[in-house]
Amino acid sequence: MTIPSLPLLMVEPVVCAALLEDLGRAGDLTTDAIVPPSERARTALVARQPGIVAGLDAAATAFRLVDPAIEVSVQRPDGTRLAPGDLIATIAGPARGMLTAERVALNFLGHLSGVASAAATLVEAVRGHKARICCTRKTMPGLRALQKYAVRVGGGMNHRFGLDDGVLIKDNHVAVAGGIRRAILAARRGVGHLVKIEVEVDTLDQLEEALATGVDAVLLDNMTPDQLAVAVRMIDGRAIAEASGRITPLIAPAIAASGVDLISAGWLTHSASVLDIGLDWQA
Repeated sequence: MTIPSLPLLMVEPVVCAALLEDLGRAGDLTTDAIVPPSERARTALVARQPGIVAGLDAAATAFRLVDPAIEVSVQRPDGTRLAPGDLIATIAGPARGMLTAERVALNFLGHLSGVASAAATLVEAVRGHKARICCTRKTMPGLRALQKYAVRVGGGMNHRFGLDDGVLIKDNHVAVAGGIRRAILAARRGVGHLVKIEVEVDTLDQLEEALATGVDAVLLDNMTPDQLAVAVRMIDGRAIAEASGRITPLIAPAIAASGVDLISAGWLTHSASVLDIGLDWQA
């Protein structure tokens, strides 16, 4: 499935901030001293390890913002499965701008490809079950839209984008409200009719109380596969069943086999390993 690219309006400010951070107060001292302004070059973005590529728009934007004369030609677009040595894209144009933008471009490309690859690994782990893999709000500051895009590129789906697009009642909300039922009723009074309500539960007793009150979804936190199977039977289609907590590719198949609808993992965005991608100079 082709994932629509993010609007440039969302990508450019993030990339611009990264470039400004790197350029500091005096620009690229090394490149400006060594590389003549007239020097032109041709380079290639090449995969060093297997994975899923994501973030090419961000990388291309980095080169373009430094020097609009730089041209990026993509051979393997976002969502393509990579093998070591695969040519992802070629870059041609002024050498100065290419070298100045190199690190920022690779930072975005490597990180977002790592997120997409991690999502793809979990998606593959639950193949054959109905459970969908989704990310959370555990994103790096300023990168949420890009990281959640990368999860979709890897075959996953997104949870809330922020605090304002859905109600998720967690343990501390329950503690303040004085119980699950009170928290759910207060949320229902406080939001519009189009806003869905999800509640986090740690035990089957809490789940029973949430279902009796009525919710759109339940987040089954840190339950074993056996407990999840019981929870799914209790829910019986009355709410979306989401499993979370210490999700790994090894345990994901057993969790998916319980019959849950969603499996959410925060590490997809906050701890995914960078995919090794290099910028190779071509003669």
